[in-house]
Amino acid sequence: KLNYAVIVCSTSRYERLRLGGEVEDPSGDLIENILKSQGHEVSIRKIVPDKPERIREALEEAISSREVDVILTCGGTGITSSDVTIETVKPMLDKTLEGFGEIFRLISYRKIGSAAILTRALAGVSKGKAIFCIPGSPDAVKTALEELILKEAGHIVKHAREK
Repeated sequence: KLNYAVIVCSTSRYERLRLGGEVEDPSGDLIENILKSQGHEVSIRKIVPDKPERIREALEEAISSREVDVILTCGGTGITSSDVTIETVKPMLDKTLEGFGEIFRLISYRKIGSAAILTRALAGVSKGKAIFCIPGSPDAVKTALEELILKEAGHIVKHAREK
């Protein structure tokens, strides 16, 4: 059993939340449901705007939490000017796991074709925590969790914590 932090990077969802409106977060809900169905916990769940300082702040909180083993960011992995998750997270990693993005894109290519090149999905470790940055679409969430993250997160955390 692992404890997860889920950080959804979405300015539109964040603004609705900030204004007190109802916020539908299908990808965040899907992540939480899949994790809990596999016996894992979600210790932190946040929606943050696509702003580097806010993403960094949420990530630093999760990295410093004793309760968190794995951090998932969802959204902001594309190539529009507002997609800043990768640029924000990458410098915070002690080590990157290039294989995650490569294999995620391969699996995605088999499902959606050449549009898979548009994702910059990323994984790595920081201070003994596994960190995964995945696209915001529910299909991508399901693929990343079921095909890769759930199978390897425990193994990654174990090695990240070895001295």
